[in-house]
Amino acid sequence: MGMTAVEKVLARASGAASVEPWDVVYPEPALVFLHDGHVEGARRELDALGIDRITRPERVVFATDHEVLYLSPRAAARGVAIRKAARDWNVGRFFDVGQGGHGHIFPMETGLVTPGMFMFASDMHCSNFGAIGAVPVRAGPEVVSVLAMGTLWTTVPPSVKVTLTGRLRPGVSCRDAGFRLTHALLNGPQAIDIDYRYLELAGDGLDPLDVHERVALCNTPTEAGVAGVFVPPSARVLEWCRQRAQASFEPVYSDPDARYEAEFTFDLSTLEPQVALPGSPSNAVDLSEVAGLPVQHAYIGACGSGMYEDFEVAARILKGRRVAEGTRLFVVPGTVQCARRMAEQGLTDVFMAAGAMVLPAGCGPCAGGNMGLMDAGEVSISTAATNHAGRMGPKDSKCYLGSPATVAASAIAGRITGAPA
Repeated sequence: MGMTAVEKVLARASGAASVEPWDVVYPEPALVFLHDGHVEGARRELDALGIDRITRPERVVFATDHEVLYLSPRAAARGVAIRKAARDWNVGRFFDVGQGGHGHIFPMETGLVTPGMFMFASDMHCSNFGAIGAVPVRAGPEVVSVLAMGTLWTTVPPSVKVTLTGRLRPGVSCRDAGFRLTHALLNGPQAIDIDYRYLELAGDGLDPLDVHERVALCNTPTEAGVAGVFVPPSARVLEWCRQRAQASFEPVYSDPDARYEAEFTFDLSTLEPQVALPGSPSNAVDLSEVAGLPVQHAYIGACGSGMYEDFEVAARILKGRRVAEGTRLFVVPGTVQCARRMAEQGLTDVFMAAGAMVLPAGCGPCAGGNMGLMDAGEVSISTAATNHAGRMGPKDSKCYLGSPATVAASAIAGRITGAPA
């Protein structure tokens, strides 16, 4: 019996001929990712155990993306502690403030992450890397064990095959599709168990999608509890990766006779623009159901919509227009490279002329409200990764999610609205 792509990658990383769902393995990661919110805690734990060295430091990546602006003395002290940990542990790849950007985006953009690669990460949105055919696994707080031992016992997740059919209508984006797909998997007539399952996307609907669109599809199901999302790379995606790769790579694909725990079909052609209601990115409804709701806060960026192409879409809508009075719009490039390109291509000027605030590359307001906060009772429309209560301010503020086009159009109107045709 054949294996799925995820099983193949985990078998290879574990030195096994084959694996099956629910097997326990000890895979050796090509890279280990920690963002700035997790480094201090890891250092304290290892210090308490008397461990002053980490295993394979050349494979460890620190990415400062959550607090790129130090808005308190505590944040500044945390930055100092992270830099000291990177020096003391001889971390191989440390991307400090202003050097990389969002740790779930720039590793693909710079060719650090490549197809077929296995890695551990401290944060769940490492699922983005599945967009190019890599296989990340969130270690959470147990990333400390990976630093100390070089691996972590890992249960092989069952794979669920999601076949995409049809084509998106004009004005509908893959971020819209991600919201609706997650909702359908959890709440639709054929709802299935996706907790700690790896979704593998397939079908003709996948063929025309570029990297930024695949990232959008990978991002939202993460909040619903999946172990990850694997997208088999197309020829065009492989070429995109080859142009950036820092080392040779070997893409991995599922065997024709691979076994899946479940299969699910999703028709892209039926979708309208979506908005995720406060509480969860899976609370997707057609935009028309909430159109007209006033918004005081808007934000474009984060790991699901932080690539250059996402800002191109927003800039086309904002060009020559102004953000509504009483509404503030934050624009956060996903990466330093993206910010540079936005400036070179004139997108930054478009956003500033519209009255938006362009923040440094990173997570922006999505990082637990480290910047760009809302006040009590305010309403936001954004492309953030999640929208639970209190994510960007007081718990009675309300966070709605939409595509870059929806957020840009809503910022102009001062209320939730669809993008102009």
